[in-house]
Amino acid sequence: MKTQDFDFLAGLLKERSGLMLTADKVYLLESRLTPLARKRGLDTLDALIQKLRISRDDVLIKDVTEAMTTNESFFFRDNTPFDLFKNHVLPAMEKARGPKRRLRIWCAAASTGQEPYSLAILLRENWAKWQGWNIEIIGTDICTQVLEKAKAGVYSQFEVQRGLPIQMLIKYFTQDGDVWRLNDEIRNMVTYRPFNLLSNFIGMGSFDVIYCRNVLIYFDQATKKDVLERMHGTLAADGTLFLGAAETVLGITDKLRPVRGQRGMYVSSSGNAEELMGLGS
Repeated sequence: MKTQDFDFLAGLLKERSGLMLTADKVYLLESRLTPLARKRGLDTLDALIQKLRISRDDVLIKDVTEAMTTNESFFFRDNTPFDLFKNHVLPAMEKARGPKRRLRIWCAAASTGQEPYSLAILLRENWAKWQGWNIEIIGTDICTQVLEKAKAGVYSQFEVQRGLPIQMLIKYFTQDGDVWRLNDEIRNMVTYRPFNLLSNFIGMGSFDVIYCRNVLIYFDQATKKDVLERMHGTLAADGTLFLGAAETVLGITDKLRPVRGQRGMYVSSSGNAEELMGLGS
């Protein structure tokens, strides 16, 4: 690939999604965009790039952006963020939100839905406590294709074997030939919508818990700071943010701080979330 073509695509992807591509990722562009070029009736990747340069076709740009988005996900991924949610966040929220009986959770970059559904299952496992509560779990992603799969709640044998305990599989899924269908009681707990993290967060409302895991690693420092500080603006003062194990707020923003000894868990620097959760500051 010509240097100028790589620079053009990299610039386009950063502008539209925040995704940062380095020169060693040429193979990734070629492997993901060549099939898209053929699907659009173009003989080569060069022809696709030329069409992008000339037309600035928004639908094509959207397809390119979605093709380059990483959509790896599985149930209860990494365990720790879900154990912390179950053992510390939910008890704290039950106490703090008891009077209003409302809980809002946002899973950013929700991909094919395993993360928000994992949280819904944890809530359902102790459902007697949450009867009468208004619980919203919102899953967003820039890629509409993966959101359609998430809404359907249908997963392959391979997908349900990745992280999902067998007792939960039997309890919350129904086998249908070669696939497993998530029961409506869990599927209906999650609302999905397309959303770009570079977009304005106005209209999202306030959240008690935010999961934004394994997304920031694809952004440059300035974009990370922008996204984190706008997320802080949507996070309740006593709310909790979960990032991926390889991500951090340190050196990026002072509006959020890590919870000592709890990997991937962050709270507002001016709030009292740690005290509510019984975790040391």
